[in-house]
Amino acid sequence: MFARPRKNRRKQSERKFRLPAVNWRALGVGAGALAVAGIGAALVMWAFNQPIETVAVEGRFQRVTPVDVERVVRTQVHSAGLLSVDLAGVRRAIHTLPWVDAVSVQRAWPRGLDVLVVEQSAAARWGERGLLNTRGELFDTDERHIPPELAQLSGPDGKESQVAQRYLAAQGRLLQAGLRCTAMRLDARGAWEFDLANRVTVRLGRRQVDERFEKFMTAALKIVTQRGEDIAYVDMRYTNGFAIGWRGNATHTAASGPHNA
Repeated sequence: MFARPRKNRRKQSERKFRLPAVNWRALGVGAGALAVAGIGAALVMWAFNQPIETVAVEGRFQRVTPVDVERVVRTQVHSAGLLSVDLAGVRRAIHTLPWVDAVSVQRAWPRGLDVLVVEQSAAARWGERGLLNTRGELFDTDERHIPPELAQLSGPDGKESQVAQRYLAAQGRLLQAGLRCTAMRLDARGAWEFDLANRVTVRLGRRQVDERFEKFMTAALKIVTQRGEDIAYVDMRYTNGFAIGWRGNATHTAASGPHNA
């Protein structure tokens, strides 16, 4: 009986490590191509990143001047090229100008910028010198030239948007009925009232304000339209009706009910 020869496990476990074959010619060609591409990209960057020479400003201007916008742009651009200029930074800088609402800044090849400016649209006054836009945002707190036709709104600090939104909603309804709101107030207790162009004050109180306004539009509007010159105020803070204060100091309550502030 013959014994089988044992395999040399050590030799089987040994492996020879060889470096992969390198095509040095191909590697050199690839490196050269990358270098050429890099040089080409640098040349393209240089060709398009020319100094900014012109700034075209567009928009419907009443309060903002194109000269002021261009001055701000020039200050931001400095020596930046058309590709390297920080467009977002330019937009932020223009936004610091009074009465600027929206800004668009785009590159205009080969050496210019196109700037489009949208001015704020004042919807009402806030306090003595503040102005609110159509979104209820206080965008100016020290305006010296306020359009006299704007309604006067007032309320606690931080309530600008709430007062403006209620005013805008009421104004739309009133204009359809041939009336116009000239003032709206929210006091520190949370009570609402507004003035009409015919000098009638409408008191809505603190509770169920929307419901009371609807009741004014459906129940009290006709008499206010017909006899507004004789009426000092309309008090809607009654559960089942409203009260009218006449300019002769007499008070008449229509469909009287419990008073509810």
